[in-house]
Amino acid sequence: MYYDKETLRVYDEWLSSPVGRYIDQREKSLIERLLKPQTGERLLDVGCGRGHHLAFFKEKGCDVTGIEPSRMLLAAAQERLGRRTELYPGTLDNLPFSDNEFDVVTMICSLDRNEFPRETLAEAMRVCRDRMFLGLPNQFSLCRGRGTAKNPTLSAQSNPTVFFNIMDIKYMIRSVAAHAPITWGSVIFFPLHWYSFAMKLDALLPVMKNPFGSFIGAAFPMVITHRTLQDPLRETPQLNMVGSRQVTGAVREMKP
Repeated sequence: MYYDKETLRVYDEWLSSPVGRYIDQREKSLIERLLKPQTGERLLDVGCGRGHHLAFFKEKGCDVTGIEPSRMLLAAAQERLGRRTELYPGTLDNLPFSDNEFDVVTMICSLDRNEFPRETLAEAMRVCRDRMFLGLPNQFSLCRGRGTAKNPTLSAQSNPTVFFNIMDIKYMIRSVAAHAPITWGSVIFFPLHWYSFAMKLDALLPVMKNPFGSFIGAAFPMVITHRTLQDPLRETPQLNMVGSRQVTGAVREMKP
């Protein structure tokens, strides 16, 4: 996957435009509605990119951690979030964290750049003890690319995107967590070039269980299957088990 500084600059410029700000606000409002992040929760963003969503969760009071394969994006995230946020270089299907380490785990437009999304999801679920959020580009959307020459998105500009629909997402989740209740919705229902005049109409459309928005989000809890006097045992996949490493500080090099 390739990123360059010019792509990041153009994307930042688009995010600061009226349409970019509106799209970003709508996506974040869906994330907040489905996930309900709480002050003090430990949150891991798998495939955190430039830290855009980590900054959002940090504003909500979460104790945030990110992992990202791209060194350029990780450096941009470090610049955005500061040295006190823990950021890790690494692959998304072999996380350097212990089982149930985080209250919340998010994957926002990161499964769509992964060759084995089910295995990556299972690994993310392994390190989660309470609930998860997936955000993905929607196959059923009227504006699938979410990027044009004037209104790019990082995903559309930088790499081919795999699109999902809600049936794909439910199947993937339940293949590793069979009984998890899933809450979902979508936002951004029109082609991007309409949004100079269609924002008010877009805001009136229902988002919950609406399968046609370009950004689709799904949240689900980790299902408790056994309870002991010490700590609940949760239904977590056993794929790609790795031990935990205790670290402090900013970007960490994970050594074998």
